Amino acid sequence: MTSRPSRTRRVVAPVGMAMATALAFLPATASASSGDQRAATDRSATATPAAGGEKLSYVVNVKKGKGHLAPVKKAIVEAGGTIVMAYDQIGVIVVHASNADFAAKLRAVKHVESAGATRTAPLAAQSTTDAGGATQPLTAEQAEAAAAQAAPGQDPMEPLQWDLPAIKADKAHLKSLGSRDVTVAVIDTGVDDTHPDLAPNFDRAASVDCVGGKPNTAEGAWRPYATGGSSHGTHVAGTIAAAKNGTGVTGVAPGVKVAGIKVSTQNDGMFYTEAVVCGFVWAAEHGADVTNNSYYVDPWMFNCTTDPDQKALVEAVSRATKYAERKGALNVAAAGNSAFDLDADTILDDSSPNDTTPGDREIDPSVCLDLPRQVDGVVTVSSTGAKGLKSSFSNYGLGVIDIAAPGGDATKYQKPDAPAEDGRILSTLPGGGHGYKAGTSMASPHVAGVAALIKSTHPNATPKQVKRLLTGQADELACPTEYDLDADGKADAVCASDENGTGFYGVGMTDALDAVEK
Repeated sequence: MTSRPSRTRRVVAPVGMAMATALAFLPATASASSGDQRAATDRSATATPAAGGEKLSYVVNVKKGKGHLAPVKKAIVEAGGTIVMAYDQIGVIVVHASNADFAAKLRAVKHVESAGATRTAPLAAQSTTDAGGATQPLTAEQAEAAAAQAAPGQDPMEPLQWDLPAIKADKAHLKSLGSRDVTVAVIDTGVDDTHPDLAPNFDRAASVDCVGGKPNTAEGAWRPYATGGSSHGTHVAGTIAAAKNGTGVTGVAPGVKVAGIKVSTQNDGMFYTEAVVCGFVWAAEHGADVTNNSYYVDPWMFNCTTDPDQKALVEAVSRATKYAERKGALNVAAAGNSAFDLDADTILDDSSPNDTTPGDREIDPSVCLDLPRQVDGVVTVSSTGAKGLKSSFSNYGLGVIDIAAPGGDATKYQKPDAPAEDGRILSTLPGGGHGYKAGTSMASPHVAGVAALIKSTHPNATPKQVKRLLTGQADELACPTEYDLDADGKADAVCASDENGTGFYGVGMTDALDAVEK
């Protein structure tokens, strides 16, 4: 996200809007099917970690400077903790401990910046939430009909991909498909590298399983779980870099490489801090030029820096993202699917912690951060539908959203032009299939793909330079004069704007053609 400058707000109130509201809510029938759909908002009360004797995972953040690591590691052992992985390069240590007061003991150590539990449920706990969300597989009949309409040079399912011309990717591909020297790391639920659309571009050396907070490099560990897995990461990977090879779909940057970094747990699909930290560090040290992050860090949708445990999670993820950026990766993240105004004074979070019992709390999004999207330097992406309007479910917020991209919407709200027929995003599914999903999870990989094209055009550009080109080349989008997708006579959300952009779209729609031309 970008830092929020002081500004004069101008609010465009749609017809029928009697008053400005701090929050916007989904139309009753809208839905988003993506990994960041889980509505985990920050609770008004701090959850109690698992009882003594039940093992939890922790992150311990060592103070910056020399001479701190060794005494902290000693203190961890003395407090009854077991070190799972020490990321000395960023001063973050992943620990398992059964002592209920473990974090409090470590916070009292003078060499420790912060320490906190990464979850409120014991390590053995599982739930049934699938991070992949609803998916609509493409039928054989639909695939055959699309192939019959494909123009020369198009992959057979490309006529159904309304999202590519929406960002001028179809025109960009006539000039460049991207460079084989560029890799996008998909930090997600795992990627099926055997898929015919992904196999030609898959980077095995940069792929890994980070679920436990420690890299697992076993062959195929980066793939979705065979049982209790999710198609989410494979779908995201296809949007970025599905090969233009005469079969299936086409990615935004079909000539670049894509890596799979699995960070979500089996069955419950949780993205815990230790796994996310591992993912960013791995990406940083294995040549990733861009990372895509279509999730939020569980179990808190918003991590409040006023809470000692959540403060430690913010610090650990921030260190990891900034390390990846220093090593050359631009980090791109989905804005989220709760239709929240992230620039509001308060937000009601009624779903955190999502690994035990949620409870209501009002949070201040300026101090309670949605990770990783609200970390400084991360590119935060909102979602648009086939008509170019903010998707019904997409989070938004002036000064929070950096840029917009197609993430799809319910077809009844934003129907694409023929020959496309579904308002969601078509991409790859595990096992060689294809299907539709919608969400800001689908918008973010469009921007990651454009960033990869920029990096291909400007191979020596730093992450900050790539970000400047990305935002500078975006096509400006103004606030809509009316935003009532469900046509009930009431505004579904209110778009604010200033000289830097809008709350719905940031600087505007990402532009793939400019990425290869300028």
